Parts: sequence; C-alpha cells; structure tokens
Amino acid sequence: MDAHPRELAARMADEQIFRLPLEAARCRVREIIHQPSKHGRLAVIQNWRQLSDGQIEFVVRYFAAAD
Repeated sequence: MDAHPRELAARMADEQIFRLPLEAARCRVREIIHQPSKHGRLAVIQNWRQLSDGQIEFVVRYFAAAD
C-alpha cells in the first residue's frame, strides 16, 4: 500500500482529497455543494489550494447534519 500519511488520515477522518485541473475542480465542487445530504451527512469543502503543477487540491469533509 503506497499511501501517504495524509491520505491515510483522510480515510480515517471521513474526508476525501481531490487533485484536479482548475475547471474540473470547479465542476466537482459545484456537484458536491448542490447534492442533497446523504445519510444525514453534510459535505464541506476545505483547504482549496493550487499546487505547483497547476492542479487544484481540496478536501471534502463530511459532518453529521443537525436535526
């Protein structure tokens, strides 16, 4: 298993890390924001940043929705 420590931590913390070209990242974030909550969990976009190769990296974390 060739996973980086950050990626292992992400799997354990109920979050996903994406690395995409700018336009693809924008489209993916819009999809995430506009989808209804699943199983009582809300998606939050965090740590949007541009990498040295021009790609965008961002994290999607899931939190329990307030009732």
